Amino acid sequence: MSLIVVIEDNAQNARMAAKLLRHADHKVIIAEDGESGLTTAFENGPDLILIDLGLPDIDGQTVIALLKQQPAMKGTPLIAFTAWPEGTAHSMAKAYGCDGVITKPINTRTFAAQIDAFINAASGEDATTTADTVTPAAQAASPADNGAKPKMESSVD
Repeated sequence: MSLIVVIEDNAQNARMAAKLLRHADHKVIIAEDGESGLTTAFENGPDLILIDLGLPDIDGQTVIALLKQQPAMKGTPLIAFTAWPEGTAHSMAKAYGCDGVITKPINTRTFAAQIDAFINAASGEDATTTADTVTPAAQAASPADNGAKPKMESSVD
């Protein structure tokens, strides 16, 4: 069981992500803004942090930069979680220093497997690409088809 911090201000998106991750046997802590996300991450030492880039108090770029400055966060995958258009999302996530990106609305069938692939890659485990999962390396190589096709009925920010 991995601990995942979801920094997401849209309650519906946060609940959906948490529900899917808990169903996949992960422990999830939701933070509704950047400041509480930073505090939660620093206090809990998660295995992965999913970060909305459009937060109400501190922009996602700043949150990511602050997380990356902390030695305790070294090796923790930072995954951009955004409703930005696919190409923009990948460009911005790369520029911000994220380890990957998942676009919203999420694909509820593959979301947990995507998260597992990021965690496994960070821990050095071999993650493979299948029709239902995408490794971080495969995602970076093919941003147009990262397995995050619209499937969730949800509003996005």
